[in-house]
Amino acid sequence: MSTSQGDDDPTVVDAEIVASPTPAVELPAAQYSESGVPSFDYVRERIENRAATATGSTELAGIGGTGPDVKSLDEQLAEREEAGRARLAEIRRAMGKD
Repeated sequence: MSTSQGDDDPTVVDAEIVASPTPAVELPAAQYSESGVPSFDYVRERIENRAATATGSTELAGIGGTGPDVKSLDEQLAEREEAGRARLAEIRRAMGKD
């Protein structure tokens, strides 16, 4: 009876090489140098993300709207500062400092 050489050996594994189904992934550029300094692109991306988050938060809070019933943020801040100045002047008058 004719048998192949690996049929009787339990350490031999019958297998075939199959090509990887996923293409090679391009790795992003290093975010930090060897000395620990972040790259310009990394810093720029972080700043842009924070600015976008702040803008989105403002819009969601309703203070960034453009409708006729929504005051602009500058008007709200000016009113708050004027009220603070008026209250401070009132306190000074009450204390006899003015």
